[in-house]
Amino acid sequence: MKGKISRRKFLSCSLLASPVILGADACVIEPQWLKVKTVRISPVPTHRIVQVTDIHHKGDCPYLETVVNTINKLSPDAVCFTGDLIEKAHYLPEALAFMRNIKSPIYGVPGNHDYWSKCKFSLIEECFVNSGGAWLMDKQVRSHDGKLHFTGATCMNWGVTRRVHAPQPHGKNIMLMHYPLFVEKLAPHKFDLILAGHSHGGQVRIPFVGPLIVPYWVGRYDMGLFETESGPLYVNPGIGYIATSIRFNCRPELTVFEI
Repeated sequence: MKGKISRRKFLSCSLLASPVILGADACVIEPQWLKVKTVRISPVPTHRIVQVTDIHHKGDCPYLETVVNTINKLSPDAVCFTGDLIEKAHYLPEALAFMRNIKSPIYGVPGNHDYWSKCKFSLIEECFVNSGGAWLMDKQVRSHDGKLHFTGATCMNWGVTRRVHAPQPHGKNIMLMHYPLFVEKLAPHKFDLILAGHSHGGQVRIPFVGPLIVPYWVGRYDMGLFETESGPLYVNPGIGYIATSIRFNCRPELTVFEI
């Protein structure tokens, strides 16, 4: 019959089209294909927490607005930010304008790009405090209901673990840090949940292989949930990107923790 395509021709066309399809996915679809993942930490959870990290705002306002709107739809008890809000200091006012629209308390720590940008941390602190949360520069605070304790590490004193505040005996203890590998500096402390970013999940992950490359101070903790001596560590693949906007098999993510 005329027009009928043979199996061999179909397979040949499919193979030729695959690089184009994969390229379109990595360059156009995945970079802003926001994923919401739920992780249950406690068998009988009492709180919902959303982690957002590595926004790396560079002026893409519609995308950041989508991220903030999605957070608000999730109605979390708290939002945990684990670093890298911006790339350059002049983007800070714009980024904070969106962060002020988050309707939950924001607890956060800085990332390496926040330091490199030389932005005013006092402005970030003001934004987070006004939300009902805190900017945790090696500090610990308690949630307004008294049932959650948020501890933040700047990770600037890599060899000085005594600056990490000990978990509190009552309530749930949540540790925020930017670098995943810092988890190995937390002993003998034990937290109910440890959150980190920085890795971006590698941005490009080969199935059955893993990330092609990850930044420094990530180690084996490239993405997802890890059981450690200091408690469960979750490494979020982030919202934005570094170097290139390409993402493959590694969608940007907001993580919801039921704890």
